[in-house]
Amino acid sequence: MSEIRIRPGTSGDREFVEHLGKRTLVDSVAAWRHSSPPMLDIAFERLLTFVYDQPHHFLIAELDGKRAGFVLTIHSLPDEVTLAPQAFIAYMSVEPDMRRAGVAAELLKHTERAARDLAMPYIALMVTEENEAARNLYESAGFITERRLLCKIL
Repeated sequence: MSEIRIRPGTSGDREFVEHLGKRTLVDSVAAWRHSSPPMLDIAFERLLTFVYDQPHHFLIAELDGKRAGFVLTIHSLPDEVTLAPQAFIAYMSVEPDMRRAGVAAELLKHTERAARDLAMPYIALMVTEENEAARNLYESAGFITERRLLCKIL
């Protein structure tokens, strides 16, 4: 059986996060939405800068001693409607060839624990409607749909 280890991220993990995030960012884009790889790279770099510049948690998952995934969680981004404090999962990704091994579930479990330790009343995230595997994971962990972002092709 494979061993999953979750540890705090370090500055030495940032290159891994950037590389994996850029390779998997397309999972966060609806199939019908036009996107270009260079623009996705820029968007991910902006997200990393935003996250790293404020209070956050940064966790790395290792599977059998190899880095398998990460999660970046912001703790200073209140809910935009109620202004209630919340932990917000800015981005989570698992190496494509290491998916379906429980890595994302372990990252999520540790992220929730960290949010509870900070007395956050909620944890939130956004997921693409088409990403059924991720939606199933979040729903099985107790997440519920609060709002929907609706888009229209013009």
